[in-house]
Amino acid sequence: MTLNSNEFLKNNLSREELQQNCLFCDVQTIDRKRIIAENSLAFAIRDGFPVTEFHTLFIPKRHTIDYFGLDPEEVTAINQLMEAQRRFLLVTDPTIGGFNIGMNCGEIAGQSIWHCHVHMIPRRKGDVEYPKGGVRHVIPYNRDLCLAIQDRHDPPDRYRRLTVGERHVIAHDAI
Repeated sequence: MTLNSNEFLKNNLSREELQQNCLFCDVQTIDRKRIIAENSLAFAIRDGFPVTEFHTLFIPKRHTIDYFGLDPEEVTAINQLMEAQRRFLLVTDPTIGGFNIGMNCGEIAGQSIWHCHVHMIPRRKGDVEYPKGGVRHVIPYNRDLCLAIQDRHDPPDRYRRLTVGERHVIAHDAI
């Protein structure tokens, strides 16, 4: 059975139990050397299992399960850290040409640490063969369909065939 964040809390561990066993709460107290930036409401660390170099996590200091539990002030604090890190990384690594920013909210969305955290993943030219669609690539079937639809803006080869699930689609006809 897949649970949303609130069901997970009710059916498994209390908020206090989650906080006592929380990797990100521990960073604030016993592993502070991992913190690369912070303000009064949030902090940033490099991801322990980075997707790309300088993959960074932005975490509220208050233990809350996901983005939807953040106060507006915490959202602002996280955004301030993200903007500062973006500026720093663009100066530090000129090969960075873009960023993916996202979070997993709930078990069904892939959340595995029950403390809100926002990913900022630097992207570089050539890091994947076909980056168009970005986060839409999370679900492969939808990714292919979205690529077919988006390709209508890519003349002159916008009529090429794409495989969508078991079907072949002419990109122009998918619109």
